[in-house]
Formats: sequence, C-alpha cells, structure tokens
Amino acid sequence: MYRFLLTPRWWGINLFVVLAIPFCVFMGTWQLGRFEERVQSHEQAEKAPDPSTRAAKPLDELLPVDKVTSGRPAIATGTYADQFLVPGRKLEDRQGFYVLNMLRTDSGKALPVVRGWLPGSASDAKVPAAPKGEVTVTGDLQASENTHSDGVDVRGGLPGGQIGMISAATLVNLVPYDVFDAWVTLPEPEAGGTGGAMKPVPAAAPEGSGLDLKAFQNLGYTGEWFVFAAFVLFMWFRLVRREAEAERDIALGLVPEEPAPGSEDAPEDPTARDAPEDAAPGSKAPQDAQSAPEDPSSPDYDVASTPVR
Repeated sequence: MYRFLLTPRWWGINLFVVLAIPFCVFMGTWQLGRFEERVQSHEQAEKAPDPSTRAAKPLDELLPVDKVTSGRPAIATGTYADQFLVPGRKLEDRQGFYVLNMLRTDSGKALPVVRGWLPGSASDAKVPAAPKGEVTVTGDLQASENTHSDGVDVRGGLPGGQIGMISAATLVNLVPYDVFDAWVTLPEPEAGGTGGAMKPVPAAAPEGSGLDLKAFQNLGYTGEWFVFAAFVLFMWFRLVRREAEAERDIALGLVPEEPAPGSEDAPEDPTARDAPEDAAPGSKAPQDAQSAPEDPSSPDYDVASTPVR
C-alpha cells in the first residue's frame, strides 16, 4: 500500500522533510541557547558588584570595552577640544540633550566625554564652558553606541555642532584627529562650578547583559522553529495518509477508474448510432418514411385526394 513512497514525486517530498526537520530543530536549539546565555549573563550581572564602585584604572588598561569593563571608572588626562550636543536624550522622564566634549590625550587620540545633561532643546542652548588647560577626568566607561542603542537618532540632518550617535565612526568624520572607540560619562558635576547646572548621566548596562526585549525575542523564535518542525511532520503524515486511502479505495473498487477514450467500455455516441454508414460526417440522418409528408399527386390517391385502400 505504501509503495507510492518510492515514486519520484514522493522522493522529493521525503527529502524535503528529512532536511527541513533537522534544520528547524537546530535553529530552535540555537535560539534557546541564546536565551539561556542572556539569562546567565543577567544573573552574573546581578551578583557582580556595581562596576562604578570598583577602583578606577587608566583608560588604556580597560580597552576594548566589553561586558566586564563596561561601566568601570576610567582615568584619562588631556585638554578639552571640540564640543558637540547630543539631542533627544531623556533623563528622569524629561527630554533634553547631552553635552559632549572631546578630550585630547597625550597620545593624540581623543576621548569623548559626556560632561552632563541639560533639559530642553539643543538648538540655541547655553552650555557651561568646559574647563581650560590640562585636566584629569574619571568617568564611567561606555562602548560606542550603535543604531540599536536607546535615544540614538539615525535620521541625520542635524544642525552643525550636533550628533545623533556617540560613536567613533561618527566623530572621526567631524574632527581632524583619531577617536577612541569608547566614551565616558562623568558621574559627578565638574569641579569649580562650570558644570554645576548639568546633571550627571548614569552609565548604561552593557548590551546583552540583561533580560531585555531581545532575550524574549530569542525565546519566541525558539518556539516558532519547533512549531515549524512539528508542522512539517504533521503535513507529511497527512499527505501519506491521504495517498494511502486513495490507493486502498482503488484496490477495493470503491473508486472505479475511468475508461480511456476509444476503449470497448467507453459509452457509444447516441447521435452516431442512427446515422447511415454512407452519410457525410456532421450530416443529419434522413427522416423516417412514415413521418414524411404524403404527396397528393401520387398514383395511390384518387381525384378527391383520398388514399385508395
């Protein structure tokens, strides 16, 4: 009954099922592993001490920024140079902007320093001046932002002196010197009162270290891949069952096969049965003699057109 599974058509179906199910299981397992990694990372972050409470270290010792060094206090010495405003940033549910200055170090590279946050619009804003001369700053280290970071503006078209993303890739096109692939935020207002009106920007947790929306997306994708695998298997069983039932019905004679045209069992054309053999194709058969009208001038009629009996 199941010999149809060896036909070329079913070979293609079987091959698809054999390849699709392991692929769906593999992708579902991979997504589940990603979710478990995020859960473990979140648990480790909860148990670990606050990075900002750890001892400050020189910037070079903490680069590149990763999940371990993100949020750690970093020390850098240099002079402030170019200044930029970062609009569209919220703090305590209020809309405002960051004040960012480039700190040029002795190596020639510049470190982006977020000196603080101010409420309102960045256009025509009065920003406290940065300290002059050589300064040593200690700020919480952060990785360069990307398009998925909170508050990032990727639309472009910002006025001069404003940027939508704090990243080396953005700043290196705006300044004539190299930029560290990191930035720091000052945990306290600047000494001397020059930044007293600005509020410190708290350091953000590193990406992938918490149960954010991406973690639950991984869990949702896990369920989808396993559902796909079950659906492929269900459809295969359904197709096999339908084909087997059709084969069984034919074997029992419940579904007779239709005779081929021209065979002995084919029905005869009723219109061709009464047609004469010498009649042309498509012509109509002559009417019966009994149904033909009688001619009064026939010899079998008398003068009164009465048929002679």
